[in-house]
Amino acid sequence: MASGGGNYRNGTHRNSLKGTTTATDRPLSVNSNPSKPALKNKPLSSAGASASSGLRKSSPGSLGAGGTTKDDAGVPGRVRVAVRLRPRNAEELVADADFADCVELQPEFKRLKLRKNNWDTDTYEFDEVLTEFASQKRVYEVVAKPVVESVLDGYNGTVMAYGQTGTGKTYTLGRLGEEDTADRGIIVRAMEDILADVSLETDSVSVSYLQLYMESLQDLLDPTNDNISIVEDPKSGDISLPGATLVEIRDQRSFLELLRLGEAHRYAANTRLNTESSRSHALLMVHVKRSVKGRDLAHSFHNGNTTNMAKSLRPTLVRKGKLVVVDLAGSERIDKSGSEGHTLEEAKSINLSLSALGKCINALAENSAHVPVRDSKLTRLLRDSFGGTARTSLVITIGPSPRHRGETTSTIMFGQRAMKVENMLKLKEEFDYKSLARKLDIQLDQLIMEHERKQKAFEDEIERITTDAENQISEAEQNYANAMEKERLKYQKEYMESIKKLEEKWMMNQQKHSERKDQMVSTAEEVAELKKLLSKETSLRKAAEEEVNNLKSQIAQLKMSEASADSEVLKLRKVLEDEAYRKEKLEGEISMLQTQLLQLSFEADETRRRLDRGLPGKVPVGLDSLISQARPQVNDSGNGEKASMENLFEQVGLQKILSLLEAEDADVRVHAVKVVANLAAEESNQQKIVEAGGLTSLLALLGTSKDETIHRVAAGAIANLAMNETNQELIMSEGGISLLSMTAANAEDPQTLRMVAGAIANLCGNDKLQNKLRGEGGIKALLGMVKCRHPDVLAQVARGIANFAKCESRASTQGNKTGRSLLIEDGALPWIVQNANNEASPIRRHIELALCHLAQHEVNARDMITGGALWELVRISRDCSREDIRTLAHRTLTSSPTFLAELRRLRIDY
Repeated sequence: MASGGGNYRNGTHRNSLKGTTTATDRPLSVNSNPSKPALKNKPLSSAGASASSGLRKSSPGSLGAGGTTKDDAGVPGRVRVAVRLRPRNAEELVADADFADCVELQPEFKRLKLRKNNWDTDTYEFDEVLTEFASQKRVYEVVAKPVVESVLDGYNGTVMAYGQTGTGKTYTLGRLGEEDTADRGIIVRAMEDILADVSLETDSVSVSYLQLYMESLQDLLDPTNDNISIVEDPKSGDISLPGATLVEIRDQRSFLELLRLGEAHRYAANTRLNTESSRSHALLMVHVKRSVKGRDLAHSFHNGNTTNMAKSLRPTLVRKGKLVVVDLAGSERIDKSGSEGHTLEEAKSINLSLSALGKCINALAENSAHVPVRDSKLTRLLRDSFGGTARTSLVITIGPSPRHRGETTSTIMFGQRAMKVENMLKLKEEFDYKSLARKLDIQLDQLIMEHERKQKAFEDEIERITTDAENQISEAEQNYANAMEKERLKYQKEYMESIKKLEEKWMMNQQKHSERKDQMVSTAEEVAELKKLLSKETSLRKAAEEEVNNLKSQIAQLKMSEASADSEVLKLRKVLEDEAYRKEKLEGEISMLQTQLLQLSFEADETRRRLDRGLPGKVPVGLDSLISQARPQVNDSGNGEKASMENLFEQVGLQKILSLLEAEDADVRVHAVKVVANLAAEESNQQKIVEAGGLTSLLALLGTSKDETIHRVAAGAIANLAMNETNQELIMSEGGISLLSMTAANAEDPQTLRMVAGAIANLCGNDKLQNKLRGEGGIKALLGMVKCRHPDVLAQVARGIANFAKCESRASTQGNKTGRSLLIEDGALPWIVQNANNEASPIRRHIELALCHLAQHEVNARDMITGGALWELVRISRDCSREDIRTLAHRTLTSSPTFLAELRRLRIDY
């Protein structure tokens, strides 16, 4: 790309780093090109705030304080921030057609204007401004490539995406580019550059893939490992994850398989803003280990007379870099996303962690003495990225819609504050003493073999000399015997005695020679035995020294772990005490609100009943007696203060309220079931109602009562209770589907049908109840309610079918289900195809999703082609107003061999 990438980087280019410095933990140069000045800090906004506040030193409270020691060298490098604008989606093109974009980009000046209204704008400057037309390659080169090059040279690096949900964070980082290689995201392109630069013979690349879901750190490569602990080195402050799966990467294909495996295990949900909204923060950690060759190290020998042995003892220099790519879950407002139930709890957890990150960025930008890094696991994991030793690039993603101006402003201000954060960049180098030890072991083995060869040669030489001496003695003896024989013949008589003396002397000499030979053999055996004992003692001594060193190291590690654990336990106790206090306070407020709600419900029902009768009627006898227990004094005019529902609930008790469900008076039963329904609307009361037998009583009312009002209110209460998975199983075990189906068959009121359909739709979202729900007639009951034709009823029916199809698709993907869809077997496909293009947006959206989920299982393809669903899938992939559904339909069509063959047969170019 253009020179914008060079200006965007903080530090030198990769090529300029090589060969410039050799000391361990060396600083990275700030100015990358002598011919061009480094990028200066620019003003943050029209208010005149400055993006640079001087060279920030890591304080003990900063995110990266633990990584800098007294002897480590480092150079400050500011966090680089780029902003990327998402183009308008199909929904915004329709809803905001009469409104201008809330932002205006000026990429040539690296400037962004945010419209406050039709007259006023605020101007912000960033390190890079990327329009909606910027390619994935352009984004990678200006945002992530400088960080990747630094990681290859031994530095830590972080690339992070931040923004509102649905603005393109996952598209920017994690796009695999399977359909179009130009769509490859930062993760895929970064690994391509890393594998192209390293040598697989001497270097290594390993990967961990994690997600932070509701403050629980989980391994995406091993779903069973769902509670990974974060360990902090008390000396260096470095963060490690000892329980995470670490996979060595040898080629790009295996890396892509790991990414697909991790994405399949990541949590996602369907919201109003995004049909596949990420519900967790994803962290990809790439560890690069490289051996440095062909360089004069700072510790190398400079003496020209250095021996070959000394040179061979030089340890190999190893550089370790770590790349962290963070795909943050999108921030969202509950009123816009429509989150409820478990999805609401997920949204709260996401917003809390992002809020903690924002507080840390604010503290670092303002040079605060305290940075609340321990408020969240996310900030603990990113402590090296902000205020630490890593080179960090942040890309913030925004949308153009003026409806989300508040979220866009918050995202821009986050990026502006992040530009104030200074990191201390450090080179990670260490010596490979293990390799040196292996080399010394090889040399020692060679010396031992050389010694054994010399020892054998020495023993052979001794044996040769001994043999020669014996031969010479034998020859001398023979010559002497011959001479003596001649003398004997000549001087037989004279020298007989002399010959005898000489023979005796010869025998004595022979005996002495034999004794000397035996002595030499004994000495050689003793020397060999002593050598063996010496070698054995030496090996035993080395083994004992290694064992002692290992025990000392283990004792030191145990002491460090014990101290760290004690500190962590104290902090956790304090956090638990604070949380208990907050929980108690919130429970008190919730109880007060519930009391007011119940009181208003009683008053409204009493007033309505009196007005309907045209008489100042009284509250039914059974309920009036209960209210009188909680209302000790009422004035004669009837305008006195009424007893709160809290007193009614505490003094009367849930059991007595539930007992009124079986009262003979119809008005009492109606009033009681409304009270129970109001209580069931609050999640905190649901467990109490179920434990007290309220769910069983509500189901019994569906079977025994003939009052339409009771049926409607009871079905609504059951629908609320059916949002809990445990309650769903209880409803099924007590025959709830049969009772709901019977109620739907006898009901005429559309609101009653809507409540029944909503309850069955909630049950359809449980994977474990699929077969039982279908066997007891749940699907046929849903299809039977479409004859009502009321839009609200049809929307609940469509939601139930979409939930059922999604569970079937997930079960088929996991290998838990084979064969045709139960929906198709029960005849739901014609109605689905008929309403795929319904005018009502909620009905159409659920039906489109149901079609996409059904089409993902290949065994359903032939039935869908016969039933006309193929044409609807083609239409959805081309004309659907929602981009995510349109993309899902397109991916489903292109991945099905049966659909592709039918399209080719029909000569449809797709």
